[in-house]
Amino acid sequence: MQPSTKIYSDPVALVAAFAADFASWVESQPNVKLTVALSGGSTPKRLFELWAEQYASSIDWARLHFFWGDERCVAPDDAESNYGVAKALLFDHITIPETNIHRIRGEASPSDEAARYEQEIVEFAESIDGVAQFDLIILGMGDDGHTASIFPHQIEFLKSPRVCEVATHPQSGQQRITLTGPVINAAKKINFLVTGASKAEVLADVIGQTGAFETYPASAITGDKVCFYLDEPAAAKLSSLT
Repeated sequence: MQPSTKIYSDPVALVAAFAADFASWVESQPNVKLTVALSGGSTPKRLFELWAEQYASSIDWARLHFFWGDERCVAPDDAESNYGVAKALLFDHITIPETNIHRIRGEASPSDEAARYEQEIVEFAESIDGVAQFDLIILGMGDDGHTASIFPHQIEFLKSPRVCEVATHPQSGQQRITLTGPVINAAKKINFLVTGASKAEVLADVIGQTGAFETYPASAITGDKVCFYLDEPAAAKLSSLT
């Protein structure tokens, strides 16, 4: 089954719609903790800013526990730290217990931290068929079809028995810690936020399961619990699927 899509005129409209949907989702599940894995990238930056500006008092942040789908192996005060960006744009501006923020320690030994973070997730999250299960995972997609930090040259991470793996960026060689395919697919709800014309052709293959889709890690994240939030440039090639 193909994932669903929601298409908006531009990234600003996309983020506004997603933020509203997120608030409604949280409100629809009162009195329970919710586990959310965040993404890095430019679109989440807009989302964090909007959450802080418009939803600081209307979302019950104390019920939310934030994790990350991936993290660069850098210190938390590094400009490339996904956690650091979220802290500066969101967490410093809302009321949320520090214990609700489950960061990946990018400054630690990558292999040791992958093992530690895996254990933290296993101990905290629910599980389904022995696999850790998040309530929501927010993902992006790169021009090469990667998602989280599962890149085409390490596509085997889609089937890893681990919760976390140590990935290597194919151009920079930078190490990253990423959730694996089974954990991503086990989530109750999966939302991709994808913007930009440069992703249109790959995105059409990913959603339509056409062309070279099997070489794109994002294409392995599919099903009726997956929804792609897209701007019009990213969605430009989707008409060819109809």
